[in-house]
Amino acid sequence: MSATAGSLVSTTEYLDYQLPEKIQKICAERDNCPEIEVKYLKSNHSWIDTAINARINSLVVNSKPTESAPIKTPSTQADVNAAINDFAASQFQDMPEEVSWAYSLTVTPVYLGHVNNFELFEINSYVFTGGAHGMPYSEYLTFDLSTEKQVTLDDMIIAGKKPRFEALAHDAYQTWVKTVADDVSSYEKNWPFMLSDNVTLTDTGIDIRYQHYSIGPYAYGMPVLSIPYSELNKVIKPYFIPK
Repeated sequence: MSATAGSLVSTTEYLDYQLPEKIQKICAERDNCPEIEVKYLKSNHSWIDTAINARINSLVVNSKPTESAPIKTPSTQADVNAAINDFAASQFQDMPEEVSWAYSLTVTPVYLGHVNNFELFEINSYVFTGGAHGMPYSEYLTFDLSTEKQVTLDDMIIAGKKPRFEALAHDAYQTWVKTVADDVSSYEKNWPFMLSDNVTLTDTGIDIRYQHYSIGPYAYGMPVLSIPYSELNKVIKPYFIPK
């Protein structure tokens, strides 16, 4: 296949994993087993698979991900299996036998499409270990087919223009706040603006994704702030603006 965005063919495959026998026995006894679903990307670009699946492994091993956290030490398959074993076992250690709900762990890659020569993905995860609700998490990943490298926000921004990008993001934040609150100033005192590096390209601009509790309460979900390309001229490199 040629290295042109849009030539990518992708699917997903489940992690080949089985709970240890002792946990399976407890599951059967209590009729209540942890719900675990981990999927990997399988495409016709193996280098993208490697990057995304390494991140998936990292999210499985680290139960409290931070936004777009870099992978300092890749997790091995043994690390992943051990983390899932511990996650499953913790349900029966933490919860009384009469509890009917189960722990849940889900990690899945999603193909978002392409812009110019960039292939765009998202990894979604969800962890539930009791309480009022689980914790979703969503992370964008952008890949440049011409260089076969993952692209970050810093790669997109022209040198010295990050303060301008942050100002534009702050404007987008204030526009979003007006959809959920009457007083922007009061809202920002409680939920101050912060710049996230969790970004993706779209046909119309750059989207910035925030996790729960980053700039708003859980009920507000994972907000997405959008900055149109018309405002990003001379802020991001022309290479990243669709022709």
